[in-house]
Amino acid sequence: HGDAHRALSGAAPHADRAPTARRPRADPMPTSPRAPSVVFFDLDGTLTDPKPGITGCIQYALERLGEPVPGQDALEWCIGPPLIDSFEKLVGVERAGQGVDLYRERFGDVGLFENQVYPGIPAALSSLLECDLRLFVASSKPKVYVDRILEHFDLVAYFEKSYGSNLDGTRTDKRELLWHALATERVVAAEAMMVGDRGADAVGALHNEMPFLGVLYGYGSRKELEQAGATRFAARPRDLVASLVEGS
Repeated sequence: HGDAHRALSGAAPHADRAPTARRPRADPMPTSPRAPSVVFFDLDGTLTDPKPGITGCIQYALERLGEPVPGQDALEWCIGPPLIDSFEKLVGVERAGQGVDLYRERFGDVGLFENQVYPGIPAALSSLLECDLRLFVASSKPKVYVDRILEHFDLVAYFEKSYGSNLDGTRTDKRELLWHALATERVVAAEAMMVGDRGADAVGALHNEMPFLGVLYGYGSRKELEQAGATRFAARPRDLVASLVEGS
């Protein structure tokens, strides 16, 4: 599908790195004077709580590699960023790829479903659709997993389409992923909004000059989000509608 999307969107960035046309800036996150018409949602820590599955699969991989195995709470920092980045920190660059492969051994059959939708998310998504917003998912998780999770938890019907990374590791960077999504959908960044729980979500939005809403019920702290440029926040899933539609 990536090639088809690339053909639709014209010239695309190199697959192995984020586009360089717009460099990340330190200036404040742009604000939208009106409600967005298009919303991109992160998956992990924003729509669903994937902690048992992600941390359990990391534990499995570390055990297979003969490494010390931290508790699940100590691995929460791994929820959100690209998996390869987490394994580079855990086992070093040389064995990070092997760690990802071992992780997927368990994740594809078991860990994928050790997950739950945050209470209030389906109701919020329904309300946003009633307000005629177009909804998409934009996750650094491989798209094949994103789609299986959305289907398993009955979330598919809320979204026009999902965007995720490729199994080879390309498009894990939120800057590149959102560039690709905006280009494919022919959406003006200023009329859209990214919703996510980690600093990388905010950085991806800012890089593409897209407004951002940080959720505080996921795995990134308010400090992490603010340092990445976020200025608007939703404390609970039920706050999403007011934040997105009313700008409060």
